[in-house]
Parts: sequence; structure tokens; C-alpha cells
Amino acid sequence: MSDKADKRAPPQPGLIVITGPTATGKTALGALLAKSIGGEVVSADSMQVYEHMDIGTAKPSKAEMLGITHHLLSIVPPWEDYSVARYISDATECIDDILSRNIVPILVGGTGLYIDSLLSGREFLARGDTPLRRSLEEEYDDTGGEAMLRRLSEIDSGRAQRLHANDKKRIVRAFEVYEATGKTISQHDLETQALPPRYSALKAALTFSDRGVLYARIDKRVDAMVSEGLEQEVRSLLGMGVKPSTTAMQAIGYKEMASAILGECSMGEAVEKIKMESRRYAKRQLSWLRRDQSVNWIIFEKAPDIEGAARRLAEEYEKK
Repeated sequence: MSDKADKRAPPQPGLIVITGPTATGKTALGALLAKSIGGEVVSADSMQVYEHMDIGTAKPSKAEMLGITHHLLSIVPPWEDYSVARYISDATECIDDILSRNIVPILVGGTGLYIDSLLSGREFLARGDTPLRRSLEEEYDDTGGEAMLRRLSEIDSGRAQRLHANDKKRIVRAFEVYEATGKTISQHDLETQALPPRYSALKAALTFSDRGVLYARIDKRVDAMVSEGLEQEVRSLLGMGVKPSTTAMQAIGYKEMASAILGECSMGEAVEKIKMESRRYAKRQLSWLRRDQSVNWIIFEKAPDIEGAARRLAEEYEKK
């Protein structure tokens, strides 16, 4: 662990987090709240970071931004992998700059891993297509998972016991961390978990009292994306040479639409699968958030009360 990380100052108040499942009004609330209290929005969406992916990620339009500065949107090309480690680096730099200008950073998005990792202070070693990583992947392919796992058990038995020989990604990652840092991945994880929080925050999660209302909104959003040109957006990405196997194209909406375009299913089947996967994702988002006792829930009835939610959060923030 670097000296800089070990000597991190205690967290300072100042952040507001707006999260929740898809189609709950996070974007509108973030912009309105920022406008009312003088803040700037920082995206916490793992797919809105990609360029040329606007419709399927529900990236805010200029009108939806209400003239508020939004950060971490369209910052990498769609053929690049973007990791939680890279997000933490980018978001920390961005938030620290906003705070230094005495402006309120408002973190908006539904990628729970990004939000929790950023706030908690966890450190992630960046992944990349490095010579070391490629060498380890080749070794796995040549010697097999069983042999690699036996080797891993000699240096990190605890991690080896938790992995299956077929789990190439995590086995390679364990060796990558060990050879790059001299520390086992188990030791690295323990050290990062012991770090103090990076930021304190007022956290709000949006949802609906009736799960059926949420699911209906999700279905309606998918229909709107299709009407707005999701198919053409995905065709354009494929035309740029973005492969269906890339991280960006694994996003819900893009993966299914690409399958239809490539003739693997009908367009109707793709749209229905997008709706189904979006509903499943919303359920996972809610499960993730319910584990966090510090979350302030804002529960809507039939439609989001964005103005009311903005007033409530502004009042709560003033009390901090």
C-alpha cells in the first residue's frame, strides 16, 4: 500500500449520492438538486463513461442537464475496458477538484460497486492488457487451471481454496497482483478493507412502493430507447469495429440488440430480453442497496416527485 493511501486524511462531509434502480428518476433529481444548491454532477454509471453509447445507457441530454456541469460522461471509447480501479482514480480526482472549489459534488448513478468502492476508500490495482497479464493467460492456457491453482495454493492457500480451476480470470488476477506487488491478493484485500473511508456522504436511494410500477417504467423506457434509435446506435458501434465481446457491448440493451443484428435472434425477441434483463438488474440493484443501513430511501408512488425529493435532500444536506 502506498504511503499516500496509508496517510489518507479523515473523510470530509460534502458529497450527496443519488442512486437506486434504473428508471427511478436519478438523472432528473441529480440535475435539479445541483441547480438548487449549487452543485455539480458526477456520474456513477459504468456504461455512461463510453462514447457513442447514449440511447442505451440513458445518458442525460443537454436539456436534462439543466445547464449543470456533468462529469465522467463519454470519457472513453467503446473498445476500451473501463474498470472500477480506473473509475475510482477518475472520480476521486474529479470530486477533490469540485470540493476544492467549495462546490457540492452530487454522485448520480446505479452502479453500486463503483459508489461503494469510491466512498469506502478501497484501493484497486488497475487491470490492463499488460505483458505480465498476457503471459499469465498464456501460462494458464498451456498448463491448465488445475496446475495454476496448485501453484496459487503454495503462495495464497486461502484464495486458492475459494477458486475453481476453470476460473481463469480470477486465477490470473491473483498471480498478476502477487507478481506486480509482492503481496498476495488476500493480503492486498485485507489492507484495503482496513483503510478509513475516502468520503462521507448523504446517500439517497430512489424506488417505488409498488414493484409493478417500477417494472412498467422499465418496459416503457426500453420501448422509448428502441423508438429513439437503439438499433442504429448498436449498428454504428459494430460498424466502428467494436466487437460484441467487449465490455461496453455486454451492457444490457447492447448485447441483446447486437444478437438480433447478427441474426442470432429476432428483433422482437431482443427487445423482450432487454426488458427482462433490465427488470432483473433493477432487482439486483435493490438487493445491493438494502444491505446498506446508511441509505435514505425515497419511495415514490405512481410517479417520481422530483421536486419534493430535491427539497428533502437539500434540507437533509443542510443539517449535516
